[in-house]
Amino acid sequence: MKKLFIIGFSLLAFNALNAQKKEITLEDIWKTGTFKSNGIPSLVSMHDGLHYSTCKNDTIFQYEYEKASAPEIIISKDQLLINGKAVSVDNYKFSKDENLVLIASETEQIYRHSTRENYYVFNRTTKVLKPVTDGEKQMHASFSPDGNKAGFVRGNNIFIKDLTSGKEIQVTTDGRQNNIINGATDWVHEEEFAFSQAYFWSPDSKKIAYYKFDESKVKEFSFNEFNGQLYPSEYRFKYPKAGEDNSIVTIHVYDLADGSDKLMDIGKETDQYIPRIKWTMDANILSIVRMNRHQNKLDLLFANASSGETKSIYSETSDTYIDIHESESDYVYFTNNNKNFIIMSETSGFNHLYLYDINGRLVNQITKGNWDVVSFKGINEKTKTIFYTASETTAAEKDIYSVKLDGSGKKKISAEKGCHAPEFGDGMKYYINTFSSANTANLIAVYNSEGKQIRLLETNDAVRAKMQEYNLGKKELFMFKTTEGIDLNAWMIKPANFDAAKKYPVFLVFYGGPGHNSVTNSFDGANYFWYQMLAQKGYIVMCVDNRGTMFRGTAFKKCTYKQLGKLEVADQIETAKYLGTLPFVDKSRIGTFGWSFGGYLSSLCITKGADYFKTAIAVAPVTNWRYYDNIYTERFMSLPKENVSGYDDNSPINYVNKLKGKYLLIHGSADDNVHYQNTMEMVNALVKANKQFDLFIYPDKNHGISGGNTRMHLYTKMTDFILNNL
Repeated sequence: MKKLFIIGFSLLAFNALNAQKKEITLEDIWKTGTFKSNGIPSLVSMHDGLHYSTCKNDTIFQYEYEKASAPEIIISKDQLLINGKAVSVDNYKFSKDENLVLIASETEQIYRHSTRENYYVFNRTTKVLKPVTDGEKQMHASFSPDGNKAGFVRGNNIFIKDLTSGKEIQVTTDGRQNNIINGATDWVHEEEFAFSQAYFWSPDSKKIAYYKFDESKVKEFSFNEFNGQLYPSEYRFKYPKAGEDNSIVTIHVYDLADGSDKLMDIGKETDQYIPRIKWTMDANILSIVRMNRHQNKLDLLFANASSGETKSIYSETSDTYIDIHESESDYVYFTNNNKNFIIMSETSGFNHLYLYDINGRLVNQITKGNWDVVSFKGINEKTKTIFYTASETTAAEKDIYSVKLDGSGKKKISAEKGCHAPEFGDGMKYYINTFSSANTANLIAVYNSEGKQIRLLETNDAVRAKMQEYNLGKKELFMFKTTEGIDLNAWMIKPANFDAAKKYPVFLVFYGGPGHNSVTNSFDGANYFWYQMLAQKGYIVMCVDNRGTMFRGTAFKKCTYKQLGKLEVADQIETAKYLGTLPFVDKSRIGTFGWSFGGYLSSLCITKGADYFKTAIAVAPVTNWRYYDNIYTERFMSLPKENVSGYDDNSPINYVNKLKGKYLLIHGSADDNVHYQNTMEMVNALVKANKQFDLFIYPDKNHGISGGNTRMHLYTKMTDFILNNL
């Protein structure tokens, strides 16, 4: 009896404790910032490799990596005045000697990576702040390596400002909106090759290599901007859809001494891509990465900057496609002695690092194994040690490793299970690591190159303490096998008061497209708390990475080639079947949610997979790959004329007759990426098929659908739809 009394009392105490815990509200997530995590703002490594800087409240501070000493103020807020007007710091860069600081202010976002702003130079010796130039805002300002000049782009042209004399030189003159772009990228190169600055100083500061985009033959896309005007304005920009003409790209080198402009020889073919250019350590040799239209052949060219002559140093081909990774240094790195370069390649079936000599002869494969390198972080040239992150243990985790250039001495230098994102200082002696796991908010700390923690910078203890006040379930990672024998990674959040004797509806969330994993042992921020809120309301929330996602080798990633959507929706249907075998799941109440590619996949689930899903929310979905940009689409699907069935057989527009469940379509009317056209054509097909659905449009909002009260409204709309229909 005593034992039963203790058990009963313990259960009562446990229930009472849970009863005292709070329920999450949408206001907590999107209005009050209840769960907002802190980071390290505007982190920049100083050139000595011993210090780093950050910016807070328009004051730039310098810290030591090694010890927690009082910071030095590099620039104080009260020094940033122009004619008595305060200049805010949105971003900043140092000259090589760190005496000059280039400050970006009043930043306006253009597309995903590009911005325009006003730039200023602060002299730390004279304490004088000056604007780089006058007139309209600029893009991509940067110091020359010697710190004597600054380059920038304005009005689609490149300019150079002599910071000593104040003289301004216009390098190009033919730039024109929606016609010619110099020194910046067109929309599709920015979006799909992940760069927007398209000019680069030579190591000796005597030349500038730059891209010229002739987009005169690229078709325009347009949409209305309302903005409370009596008559809407029209926004027009060049956007090449699948199978359509691209910009003609040429690479030039401008010589500052004589003002000459030399065209680099990138071949006679103009229907091709130049995803990267980068100076070697030789100030007269420019490296150029060239890819064919199908993106299955890549050449690394070395160009003589004086003559324009080129030669191929390295080539690679693929039966499917070749990925160019997001950061410039991720593709090619030249050693300081200019005797070698390092590249990443998937030719072994997994993404690995390779060492070549400067003439293009393979020296050795640096990393090996049935796992993927995620990113190359840099090299300590003195010790010949490379640092990189990899998903060696599981596709859901990212760890930090070091290895010698010859492939020996490999060490895992991160300890905690989860996802690590290190930022190494100059010289690679120290790094600042941001770590999180599925249920742990960001931990930020300084480490030495051996992986020894020196000190914590941010623990987000306030977020952890706040989380203890709420009734949260645990996000659990696992793997299950489909009926086809495919192992799929997944996570699940059950209600905190989960009862295995009950049957729960399931809210299935995913992205599912190439180049991104949703099942990661990392913290999901605001989305984590929305999922927890839904779990509190009695839903199981689950996510599965289908075939075509990352860090499981090329066979898993590239099996969707030429048939995007087919295997992905098959795997999500397999997920529904798996859920149906669980005794605590109500298989008649499985809903889906996705954004962008995830919206495309969610739309396929509720149409092609109509027998398995009760509801679907699709935010900013692609509904036919013919409507999307050519670099992305053709990489995975080839050209429309070469793969008609691949485009049509996997378009949700062609399956609307199967729709049985509740379907909510959401889109921003000013989405420059996945155009509102996709949703309008889906609406046309649904109306023609006499299928009822829900639709919500956010005027003047882009692909991210944010700003002001927008996210609060969006997540209220989606939450209400789930509560009413699932």
